[in-house]
Amino acid sequence: MPTPSRVFAQLNAPDRPAAPKRLMSRAVVLGGSMAGLLAARVLSDHADEVLLVERDGDTGFEPRPGVPQGTQVHALLPAGGQQLERWFPGFGEEAIAAGAVVPPAEDVRQYVNGNLHPNAPVLSGAGVTLVTTRPFLEGMVRARVSAIPNVHTVRGRADGLEIGGGRVTGVHYHPEDGEPLTEPADMVVDAMGRSSRLGDWLADAGWARPPLRRMPIRLNYATAMFKRDPQVSPVAVVVSQDRPAPGRVARIGGVNAVEGDRWIMLIAGYADDRPSRDPADFAARCRRDFPSVFGDIAENAEMIGDVVTYHQADSRRRDYHELDRLPAGLVAAGDAVASFNPVYGQGMTSAALHASCLSAYLNSGPRLDEPARTYFADVRVIVDAAWQISTTADLALPHVDGPYPRGYRVVSGIGNMVFATSAVDQELNRRMTMVTTMLAHPSSLAHPTVLVRALLGRLRRRPATA
Repeated sequence: MPTPSRVFAQLNAPDRPAAPKRLMSRAVVLGGSMAGLLAARVLSDHADEVLLVERDGDTGFEPRPGVPQGTQVHALLPAGGQQLERWFPGFGEEAIAAGAVVPPAEDVRQYVNGNLHPNAPVLSGAGVTLVTTRPFLEGMVRARVSAIPNVHTVRGRADGLEIGGGRVTGVHYHPEDGEPLTEPADMVVDAMGRSSRLGDWLADAGWARPPLRRMPIRLNYATAMFKRDPQVSPVAVVVSQDRPAPGRVARIGGVNAVEGDRWIMLIAGYADDRPSRDPADFAARCRRDFPSVFGDIAENAEMIGDVVTYHQADSRRRDYHELDRLPAGLVAAGDAVASFNPVYGQGMTSAALHASCLSAYLNSGPRLDEPARTYFADVRVIVDAAWQISTTADLALPHVDGPYPRGYRVVSGIGNMVFATSAVDQELNRRMTMVTTMLAHPSSLAHPTVLVRALLGRLRRRPATA
């Protein structure tokens, strides 16, 4: 059986299937998020018709009401960008032409505990890194999906499933204007996000709900948009992370240069550390709690619009792979399966890799009258990897008290040692970046060569640290 690391690498492949086969008459995707759009793209190779049900309709490059976090800073990690180029050839060039920013390395800064990290993230062979707002990126993907002849979008609210003979046979939905309808389906994709009601629908039909795991994080965001001004700062991307320690409060901040010659700037705290919508409070926090570039932009650049806040109580995952019984013709993707602490930027990239899982499943020649277990097994590999990265860091927060996974102290210790040494070792910096950008499985950091380099680096640093 392939190892999780090998499966992860296969799912990250940039090449499209050579000769996808038509397997079904109609597929229905519930939700027009990034997960839903990419699932529709994959299904278009295997279904005569793909119906996408989305309650918000086409909002262009504007935030969708159904995505309350859509106005906040988002990151498409390189693994996600690679998958977008896989399914939409030329996507990167098209996005750049429309205004997406490709940040020069010299304008990228990373701060840890207030100190500038000497090594910028190093990647090789990952293609172009795009920096945009989420509505812009989602709008670009939606336009490409809408241009596929056998994909059709309807505006409406999904209301339930039709299940019979051990498989899903259709979906119930309520159009924006009209009476409730039932649409037949050979396959249904749940891409309804964190608030997915799929578990309720399964329970109503006599099936078990998927086990739900939560990691409390109590994250508080505040984001503001500014007119980009080189007289204020030349930066294109800034990431600031203060790790929890005695006398130091855990905080995250970020600045992205985005389309429209703007900066979008985020400041975040945990638990009772809550930035408000007050512009004066936002500017004061930027100056007091973050590196000087945050205060420079907040105080001297022109703010566009209002400060927008967002709160997320927990990370959560629904473990469909643990169910003994599951209807055939049903899969789930994106936040409907797992949503993580958003400060690590894993959401859209995980959704893109779930589309890769769907492609691998459909190209394996599956029996559609049987549950999609191999799909959920592959999704588990992606979820486990992202969950390990985010929750290992979150468990260090003083207000988070578990649950602690098996081997937490070992995994955390290795990660901290590699990260510390990455400041002076470019190869370890590259390997760490490959993991945090979801191009490599976290287990790659436990390779003996990595551990030896990290240990030697730690020993060399000890006299200077002391």
